[in-house]
Amino acid sequence: MAKKLAPSILSADFARLGEEVSEVVKAGADIIHFDVMDNHYVPVLTFGPKICADLRAYGVSAPIDVHLMAKPVDDLIKAFGDAGADYITFHPEASEHIDRSLRLIEQVGCKAGLVFNPATPLDYLEYVIDQIDMILIMSVNPGYGGQKFISTTYKKIKDAKECISRLGAEILVEVDGGINLSNISEISSAGADIFVAGSAIFDSENYAETIAKLKKKIA
Repeated sequence: MAKKLAPSILSADFARLGEEVSEVVKAGADIIHFDVMDNHYVPVLTFGPKICADLRAYGVSAPIDVHLMAKPVDDLIKAFGDAGADYITFHPEASEHIDRSLRLIEQVGCKAGLVFNPATPLDYLEYVIDQIDMILIMSVNPGYGGQKFISTTYKKIKDAKECISRLGAEILVEVDGGINLSNISEISSAGADIFVAGSAIFDSENYAETIAKLKKKIA
């Protein structure tokens, strides 16, 4: 599978969100990433499923990847599934019953994934590897955009890829946090498949030029 770029709308201009998302897709973005925060699991409040539904109604057809930084997750899984999400990932610490939450994602017709914070071990994978399509590795602590990439993430990406290979699974590895032109090549070399970038793209003057440069480094 070709490596993909997933701009995070957390860094977009919400006064013209439909235009912003359409522009980055036209500029070459592969996936649109939603950072959903609840002011409970993390100390920030962002947005809910209506934004997803409205972007679909606006005409955005690119895959939407919903990262739930929220607790509990099950009701949000249902709501985002109904709103048009393609991928839904959640933190194992935020679910009382991880197996149940993963099965719920499947039931609403979405691809399922687990999210691992910088200090969260990958041990959960041993027990649910047959139920997930994606592993999202956080390269910053969840809750804020614009943080610096944590260097121990490189080892965690490699460990995740080794675990996937050992267990004979076909699972995407996504990385989120502090990704930019200076480190995306090394993140790619470690084994990442999907790269979430927020400010690196939305704060740039030319989306197409920035996305082209990022894709060149992961090609």
